Amino acid sequence: MDDQMQDLLFGLGVTTWGSIAFFIVVVYIVAQWRIFEKAGQPGWAALIPIYNVYILLKIIGKPWWWMLLLFFLPIFNIIFAIWMVNLLSKSFGKEVLFTIGLLVLGFIFYPILGFGDAKYLGPAGK
Repeated sequence: MDDQMQDLLFGLGVTTWGSIAFFIVVVYIVAQWRIFEKAGQPGWAALIPIYNVYILLKIIGKPWWWMLLLFFLPIFNIIFAIWMVNLLSKSFGKEVLFTIGLLVLGFIFYPILGFGDAKYLGPAGK
């Protein structure tokens, strides 16, 4: 196989995977927009970095200073992020298995949460 053919195949692969990644990111953003709207928050907040974390904290019923824990405490931020996903899941009446789905297969489970029939029940489902 000559160099030109290899370059063509490489370019095709990069374009294909780039397109797939772009599609997944767009679907995730739209799903997050819908999740925010279901919770009575502005959907456009999903587009703004840091502010979207603040809105997510409002949705799950945690104070704003949790952002400090998320942004400035290595290792512990992973624990808090997992806890936040669990609280988001509970806020929509979902169980622990759904939380695991959000963590492992988020590109599937966030759209299910955003576009499905899940209703916002309040912070952590209270």
